[in-house]
Amino acid sequence: MAFQEVLFGPEPVSVVRDEEGGVRYLPASIGPQLAHRWFDLLMRNASWGAYRRMMYDREVAVPRLMAGYAEDAQAELPEPLTEAFNVMRSLVGAPFNHVGLNLYRDENDSVAPHGDKVEKLVIGQPIAVLSLGATRRMSIRPRRDTGRVRHIDLEAGSVLVMSYESQLTHEHGIAKMAQACEPRISLAFRCFAL
Repeated sequence: MAFQEVLFGPEPVSVVRDEEGGVRYLPASIGPQLAHRWFDLLMRNASWGAYRRMMYDREVAVPRLMAGYAEDAQAELPEPLTEAFNVMRSLVGAPFNHVGLNLYRDENDSVAPHGDKVEKLVIGQPIAVLSLGATRRMSIRPRRDTGRVRHIDLEAGSVLVMSYESQLTHEHGIAKMAQACEPRISLAFRCFAL
């Protein structure tokens, strides 16, 4: 059985270590009022879509709503994404040019353990996940059974920074919950190769 640890506190927490910075949890990266404002704006302004995908030889509904935006000269981003890009670039120090949004509507929405596909990513650049709305627990586990599973409660305004290398060594996911919960939006900022 894997040892499970809950991480919390006002200071940045190192969850996984690697030469590119590993996985770091940055609580309270943006203030509660700004987090609440961005949540409300994205609920109204994002182009949320329901999708289906193949899993185990059958098509299933993706258990959350999704949207994605590239920041380029041609794009008109819904409010507050221009501001969010600027804040996240400054906070993390990466030239993010794409953001993927996930809306976890309630306790039934989830994402299975996975590592981000690295084929489209700029080698060596991190992924940063900003959480808005309800707190949800993310589990991070090694791809090989060589370490313990970590659980992190992602609070509104927090940022989880994951190195490119960590996508090759670890998986992350958000499970369904047994109790009712309010909606959560995650904004996953990435550096896509052009």
